[in-house]
Amino acid sequence: MPTNAKSNGANLGFERTMWQAADKMRKNMDAAEYKHVVLGLIFLKYISDSFAELHMRLVAEIGEGADPEDPDEYRAKNVFWVPQEARWSYLLDNAKQPEIGKLVDNAMAAIERDNPSLKGVLPKDYARPALDKQRLGELIDLTGTIGLGDSESKSKDILGRVYEYFLGQFADAEGKKGGQFYTPRSIVRLLVEMLEPYKGRVFDPCCGSGGMFVQSEEFIEAHGGRIGSIAIYGQESNQTTWRLCKMNLAIHGIDANIQWGDSFHNDAFKDLKADFILANPPFNDSDWGGERLQGDIRWKFGTPPKGNANFAWVQHFIHHLSPTGMTGFLLANGSMSSNMSGEGAIRKAIVEADLVDCMVALPGQLFYNTGISACLWFVARNKQNPRWRDRRGEVLFIDAGSMGVMVDRTHRVLSDEDIKKIVSTYRAWRKGNNYNDVAGFCKCARLEDIQQFQHVLTPRRYVGVERIEEEATQFEDKMKQLVKQLEKQFNESEKAERIIRNNLRTLGYAPGRLDSDKTEPPN
Repeated sequence: MPTNAKSNGANLGFERTMWQAADKMRKNMDAAEYKHVVLGLIFLKYISDSFAELHMRLVAEIGEGADPEDPDEYRAKNVFWVPQEARWSYLLDNAKQPEIGKLVDNAMAAIERDNPSLKGVLPKDYARPALDKQRLGELIDLTGTIGLGDSESKSKDILGRVYEYFLGQFADAEGKKGGQFYTPRSIVRLLVEMLEPYKGRVFDPCCGSGGMFVQSEEFIEAHGGRIGSIAIYGQESNQTTWRLCKMNLAIHGIDANIQWGDSFHNDAFKDLKADFILANPPFNDSDWGGERLQGDIRWKFGTPPKGNANFAWVQHFIHHLSPTGMTGFLLANGSMSSNMSGEGAIRKAIVEADLVDCMVALPGQLFYNTGISACLWFVARNKQNPRWRDRRGEVLFIDAGSMGVMVDRTHRVLSDEDIKKIVSTYRAWRKGNNYNDVAGFCKCARLEDIQQFQHVLTPRRYVGVERIEEEATQFEDKMKQLVKQLEKQFNESEKAERIIRNNLRTLGYAPGRLDSDKTEPPN
């Protein structure tokens, strides 16, 4: 049965309470391994809640011909069928039993068996000796007090809050590895708000846990659009991260085609031409197998260096764009200026093809996997797209390097105000609506300007330094104050000089006198 909505724990901080309880179960398990245990359990509670709510309704409608034990009744409502042995009420009744780990494994296997779309996705290793069964039972008890999949909880996105919070905590715990599956929400939101993926095919060829897709759907809902207006495609090379993505999208009710495999060497969407591509590829990946892809059809602007995949990703994104498509993606700052191993020549070719629409320099400490600063690239196949003004021969540069607020000792986030400022600047420029260059922040540069800088795309080279302008009255007031202070210091200096001269005379020395001295030195 789903928990009563009044006790769904939807108060501020309940995510942290759940995390602290779950973390007690970890003991010596590695966070990379442990996250699948916890997130799998949360997923199980979610689909069980959704099932239980519909089950109650069908029981009430038996007299009208409804069958609460018919899987098709649930599939017709886009609800996962949960067999008896996988229902949360059953697990809750057995939470204190020593074999609870085995029962959870059986539940996961049963759900995969009866729901083909989840085949190979759910974790099934709760019976392992390293997992404290008493703690597992306590976590099941705690999770049972929070509604996740019933209608009211869905409307408040309780599960989404828990899941995202846990993903962030695991990314923090894993450090560098955490960035492989989680892009901080403020960055994803900035990408989505700038691209505005209202309608069409949305693609992420290195999709991690699916945050780009979740935020895209939230954006559409927030702006009154229809969720069915976009088709979602994704690929992820890490199998365990692919599983996280499948669970994350299922939790949010997002229908998507997510494939497992290496986008470079086993492109699952060779013929796809996307309207929007949003991505956060691995930075500076040196082990991407570039030596096996010499002469690849995607390398239209030059062969990427074998020791760095940055421009392999850039060209992969461009290759998959539709004739009017746009892409926004993150890369290390070096991608804007590096000339090593032919990267400068590739960047020059992309710039000269007039594909770069906007560059945004980001502050440091935004990511879990690196402390270095990164940047956002926005590339447009057609700058004459009738949705906006003709931007051919122009690139907008934005320096957001000083933005963001520290949320703890090591992590920074972009505030709502930061995101609004960046997004509104880009939209105003793109639409030709009240845009103005702002020294130190944004600059609309012509292709000739970029050529003068040897096709380096670092925003600071173009936006310059912020001007601090003072009113004339402010300058006059300051000067009067400075002159007054200087006059006072002159007077004090003169007094000090007299005292020193008098002391020297007392000692029998007779230095030259001040013009203002009134007495002759002693004989």
